[in-house]
Amino acid sequence: MTDTDKVTEAHRPGRELHLGWALVLISVAQLMVVLDGTIVNIALPYIQQDLSIDSADLTWVVTGYALAFGSLLLLGGRLGDLYGRRRIFMVGLVVFAVASGLGGLATNEGTLLAARALQGLGAALASPAALALIATTFPAGPARNRAFAVYAAMSGAGAAVGLLLGGWLTGLDSLPVEGWRLTLLINVPIGIAAAALAPRFLPESESHPGELDLPGAVTGTLGLLGLVYGFSRAGSDGWTDTWTIASLVAGAVMLTAFMLVESRAAHPLLPFRVFLHRTRAASFVAMFLAPAAMFAMFYFLSQYIQNVMGYSPIEAGLAFLPFCAGIVVAAGVVSNLVNRVDPRFLAGVGTLMSTAALFGFSRLPYDTTFPATEVTGSYVTDLLPWIVLMSLGMGATFVPLTLTAVHHLRSEDSGIGSGVLNTMQQVGGALGLAILGTAATQIATDRGAEFAAAAERAAGSGGPQPTPEQVGALQEIAGLQIFTEGATNAFLVGAGMMLLASVVVWIFLDVKHEELATDGPEGVHVG
Repeated sequence: MTDTDKVTEAHRPGRELHLGWALVLISVAQLMVVLDGTIVNIALPYIQQDLSIDSADLTWVVTGYALAFGSLLLLGGRLGDLYGRRRIFMVGLVVFAVASGLGGLATNEGTLLAARALQGLGAALASPAALALIATTFPAGPARNRAFAVYAAMSGAGAAVGLLLGGWLTGLDSLPVEGWRLTLLINVPIGIAAAALAPRFLPESESHPGELDLPGAVTGTLGLLGLVYGFSRAGSDGWTDTWTIASLVAGAVMLTAFMLVESRAAHPLLPFRVFLHRTRAASFVAMFLAPAAMFAMFYFLSQYIQNVMGYSPIEAGLAFLPFCAGIVVAAGVVSNLVNRVDPRFLAGVGTLMSTAALFGFSRLPYDTTFPATEVTGSYVTDLLPWIVLMSLGMGATFVPLTLTAVHHLRSEDSGIGSGVLNTMQQVGGALGLAILGTAATQIATDRGAEFAAAAERAAGSGGPQPTPEQVGALQEIAGLQIFTEGATNAFLVGAGMMLLASVVVWIFLDVKHEELATDGPEGVHVG
């Protein structure tokens, strides 16, 4: 079928309806996978209380999912290429749904953590297959651009939707089951229904069984596991922690072994030709840097809104609602503009807008004097404008970069190309949290020492001494101000990372918008 035939076929009413349902299935699956990275964040205190989880182990409820998801994405993408993308998509959804059920019914810490890791496996199978199915199901041009826009909106808004949905479900106290369990159980009917409907609306790709690169799968998975775990641990325990260093070194060694294995494999897990297209490589790098800053924004703002501004879980979720709306609007507008404007300009402007938004967050007010008298900050004036600007910027960034990252890939490489893109986002997010967490912690450590010294000087001055209650109140306010100053420093570093992503886009992303309306493997136009 020629490109013209595909476009004509795509505009037939029955075909458009069929593609519409296909997009609904893919979008629901992607949204479910992405939001599960944050949906339990607000519920963590309730999970800790119900299952008696030690504070040191509580972060594994989030980290366990991220580790399995990030380290298995390359394998999941290649399995789709080899055994059929629809089949792997369905398997991933079923695994995800079953794991969600196990987690929602967990009665102890071990079961919950195992379920979260199993969810990560399901997500790693479903997510690359979902993106590859868009590339192979929708004809090049406006139809595919719109589909990628919806996918990008789900990927970008998923974290905010997770916070919103998590806050609402956690706050439900009139049901016979604890609200935090609903944050997991809600996935069961959705995942099963999407898997059951997939054969009706999604085509199956060719399979190539027997070509799985097992040495590459083992070394690549272990390498990514080491990096993601190392970055995650660095964010909480510091870069000099023994396990952080050991994990990062082991990850680097395994990835080096992975590259050696891939260079000699007859059917490599990750064909190096995926990176030889200049625009595609630039898209991967930019999609590594941009989410690193965006995910950290959710991490620090969700804490700031709840701990500093005193919002309830549901109020904190609602505070991110403008982000969801903004990224959906921006993705819709950009999906039309990408037919007439080169991706470089759209993603370049989007990353610059996001840079400005992160810089705006870095201007959150705080008081560095001792004793600090009050916690300052207003949602309407200090947060809302930058949340909206960030959402518009990320919507303008994700759509063109998702298109260019998988454009002109060989059909047999669509899954692994999608896996690489998703891996860049996950590893970039883990690295971003580690770097920005370090930036925040350094400020908090320095400022905490200064406040402590000021308190000692005040105590030794011989003047009126505050009561224990007053001391406690002053320490609480000082702690919130220290956190805010640390967060602003993290946002400033994030703005630098986003600016670097913009530089990559402006210099290296050179594909023309006319090319996005064409099909065919790479080699048609190699930059």
